[in-house]
Amino acid sequence: MGIVVTLSPKLEALLRDKATRQGQDIGLVASELLARILEWEEREEQETIRGIQQGLDDFEAGRFRSFQEFAEEQCRKYNLPADL
Repeated sequence: MGIVVTLSPKLEALLRDKATRQGQDIGLVASELLARILEWEEREEQETIRGIQQGLDDFEAGRFRSFQEFAEEQCRKYNLPADL
């Protein structure tokens, strides 16, 4: 079963240009781009969940610092005034 997607004229032109440059069918190019985006989105979601879980685990294990300590480190790291 196929899916019909309506693209803006600008986006369609970009997609057609890419397909032409690659010498590929526009449908194949669109499908590959969509697959890459969906795979990227899935990886990003998994990495975000792992990061949140790591933060929760660190907090429960007592591995954390105060906001003041964090802010002071950021000021040193980015050469910002300490009185923000």
